[in-house]
Amino acid sequence: MNAFLLLIILIPILEIYLFIEIGGQIGAFNTISLIFITAFVGVLYARFEGFNTLKSGMSQLVKNELPVYEIISGAALAFAALLLILPGFATDFLGLLIIFPPTRKLLFKKFSNKYSSKKNVKQDFIEGESEDIDDSK
Repeated sequence: MNAFLLLIILIPILEIYLFIEIGGQIGAFNTISLIFITAFVGVLYARFEGFNTLKSGMSQLVKNELPVYEIISGAALAFAALLLILPGFATDFLGLLIIFPPTRKLLFKKFSNKYSSKKNVKQDFIEGESEDIDDSK
């Protein structure tokens, strides 16, 4: 079965399970309030971190460097904000992990180590000969 399809099926099941369990412990009103509070606070913090990432990216551009981390971080923050807006505790937890810079760096390091393979590094060399041409002839 496709992993993406499996996620589409399993995430709502996990969220419903967590709604039932947490709602049974703290009550329905508190559960709904907690969902709205995490969405609101998470989006505000994502906005704050997004501005920090933008500021850092601009300083990288001023230094004439490519802001690779900032570009990836900005995309991750947009994804985290989406996860926080979606109702649910598992998506909120994952969104909060992505929003905080230390855990975001750990996640990036884990994925970059997984997908960067030194076996796939190509060295582009062109072999050839050169000859100096004298224009005075």
